[in-house]
Amino acid sequence: KKSEVSGVMAKADIKPKSMHRANIWSDDVENLYRFQQAGYRDEVEYKQVKQVDVVECWPETGFIKKLQRRDNTFYYYNKQRECEDKDVHKVKVYVY
Repeated sequence: KKSEVSGVMAKADIKPKSMHRANIWSDDVENLYRFQQAGYRDEVEYKQVKQVDVVECWPETGFIKKLQRRDNTFYYYNKQRECEDKDVHKVKVYVY
C-alpha cells in the first residue's frame, strides 16, 4: 500500500504549502540538509526529478548515503552528522 502512495506522489507535481527554517538539529533536519546541498527541496522533489522509489541510506543511522544531482554527478555522505549547528538555520523545512 505504501509504495502506491509514494508512486502517486512521485508522479503528481506536489508543491509545498509553506516553509519554515529549522531551529534545532534532528535526524530529519540532517536529511533535509543533504537534499538541499544536492540541489533539491526535499525527498519528495528528489523522487519526482530522479524518478526513484528509494533513496539510499546508511542502515546504522538512517541518514542519506548518496544523492544524484541534477547534472548527474553524485554526492556521497558520511554516516555521522554533517549539518553543523551553525548551518541548522539554513535548512528549509517544507510543509505539504
